[in-house]
Amino acid sequence: MKQDLYQAPDYFKMDELLTEEHKLIRDAAREWVKRDISPIIEEACQKAEFPKHIIPGLAEIGAFGPYIPVKYGGAGLDNISYGLIMQELERGDSGIRSTASVQSSLVMYPIFKYGNEEQRVKYLPKLASGEYIGCFGLTEPNHGSDPGGMTTNIKDMDDHFLLNGAKMWISNSPFADIAVVWAKNEEGRIKGVIVERGMNGFTTPETHNKWSLRASATGELVFDNVKIPKENILPNKDGLGAPLGCLDSARYGIAWGAIGAAMDCYDTALRYSKERIQFGKPIAAFQLQQKKLAEMITEITKAQFLTWRLGVLKNEERATTAQISMCKRNNVEMALKITREARQILGAMGITGDYSIMRHMMNLESVIIYEGTHDIHLLITGLDITGENAFK
Repeated sequence: MKQDLYQAPDYFKMDELLTEEHKLIRDAAREWVKRDISPIIEEACQKAEFPKHIIPGLAEIGAFGPYIPVKYGGAGLDNISYGLIMQELERGDSGIRSTASVQSSLVMYPIFKYGNEEQRVKYLPKLASGEYIGCFGLTEPNHGSDPGGMTTNIKDMDDHFLLNGAKMWISNSPFADIAVVWAKNEEGRIKGVIVERGMNGFTTPETHNKWSLRASATGELVFDNVKIPKENILPNKDGLGAPLGCLDSARYGIAWGAIGAAMDCYDTALRYSKERIQFGKPIAAFQLQQKKLAEMITEITKAQFLTWRLGVLKNEERATTAQISMCKRNNVEMALKITREARQILGAMGITGDYSIMRHMMNLESVIIYEGTHDIHLLITGLDITGENAFK
């Protein structure tokens, strides 16, 4: 079994900005990834299987809803702690981070923020412990970047609601116990609905033949006259702003996670460049390889500080949607560029499963378009700085 030799880069001593608690939480996640993810992730990706046996471990390190209050089963941590956990998970694999991101930001967050006390008590502790796994139903076959055009709908049948429609590209759906689904009521208002596995007419076909996020389970949500108890409607927020608020939380976690993927590729490339001998010396001694490595650590360092500052603003409840969007877009683009440069340094070895780089590269091709595409995030920034809406 290949040893995980990862050493996290911290060129500008960002650790000094973290509390002791932050570092303990991050280091626990880092050690768990080294012990429980690194040895099995390549095989899981080759087989295109999500390793379900890791779910208790994810819960143990606080990856499920770490910012949810202790009374509901969460760890009651701050947003920087959440980000650091996501960074370490994505250092291991984007698909593993996706599973935790969905559970935390897209399932637990809306139930905590938009649900009532009964819903919080019923679902959150089981989600925090990993007893329940959840998924988030917003994207539809014909409505991706324009979620407001959704056709999934609920009808009031007096003693229950009737849910019809379909969602696709849904992480965790094939084995999720519950789904937080967004649907339009008869007035065209978007509502959040908690759908439970086992409800008649609810199915979750799995999506196969993916070249990206292969260790993450992806599927559809199909609703054929599903009877939804009225107590399963999220009562405290509706409209498109409700699911978009969840996406803010998810995008924030992705911004941290992408740094982890970039750090792993940089560390791999740096170590390889010192060991690979060509023309009688390590390739690290050649100018073009040093240029690549120097640019990598520069971009990682810039992203680390951008994201740390975003975490401070989020803790103070001052982070805006546009700031989160900018950070997610910047960091994923940065990480994807670094994977490509790192792959060049490794040459042919960079495409093999002996190293993590090609896997990160393929994963990031999904990360750069989910939770808002690369172009959509650019337009969110454009709207914020000009006041002009390019979406309509």
